[in-house]
Amino acid sequence: MANGSQQAAWEFFGAELKRRREDTGFTQVELGARVFVSGAYIGQFEQAIRKPQLDVAQRIDDVLQTGGFFERMCKKLINDRRYADYFAPVAELEALATKICEFAPAVVPGLLQTAPYAQAVTIAANPFVTDEYVEEKVSARVERARILRDATRPEYWAILHENVLHVPVGGADAMAEQLEHIAALARERKGLVTVLPRSEGAHASMAGALKLMEFEDAPPTAYTETSFSGDLLDDPAVVKRALRAYDLARAAALSPKASLALIESTAEDYRRCTSTT
Repeated sequence: MANGSQQAAWEFFGAELKRRREDTGFTQVELGARVFVSGAYIGQFEQAIRKPQLDVAQRIDDVLQTGGFFERMCKKLINDRRYADYFAPVAELEALATKICEFAPAVVPGLLQTAPYAQAVTIAANPFVTDEYVEEKVSARVERARILRDATRPEYWAILHENVLHVPVGGADAMAEQLEHIAALARERKGLVTVLPRSEGAHASMAGALKLMEFEDAPPTAYTETSFSGDLLDDPAVVKRALRAYDLARAAALSPKASLALIESTAEDYRRCTSTT
């Protein structure tokens, strides 16, 4: 589904939600309380500013007695083959965020990935897929990354565990290009990237990738991901714990200057490997 038609469909979703809510006599706050989100969230759903998660759509159906209408529509709209089901809402939220903070324990975050690196990661996880499938996934990842170069880009922070620098995803050439890309973004002040050195040992964030997002008119969210699943979290207490874990990792990371030097020197090491082969 093209972006324009998908947005129009979400606008229809919002208009229907508003109509059916008003038909039952609920205010946004009253409906929000019954489906365990804020009234402001309901308003954002109705304006197609924010997309509800599937479980929220299911609760809306239960409260408004709409026979699964919103669940069915939500499933259709979030069924974007470019992303795993659990990640599609996160991709939507990235475009709305005013600040994004990421911790990457093993792989370069998607927003920082180059096409060759993204291709290598995709094939490693899906060794029997078609070239078309790989191209679709890589294209989606590169498209997401454009938000870091937009004039209205979010404030972007990333902490990379040092292991990320030393796993040669796609080979030495691809890794050199990948690390040079990260260094260029840092030098252009498109994002602030630091490295958590291996010498620091275990950390609270190391169980999986962590993404924290802040918004202009909505509460912050946390997203955690492992190899085969991800969880988008907006419970304030849980988000607070995730933020603390991120702060602990940031406190142990190298300074931005030292991190940049390490990233660039590691890229040079990969370049030397390619020149001797």
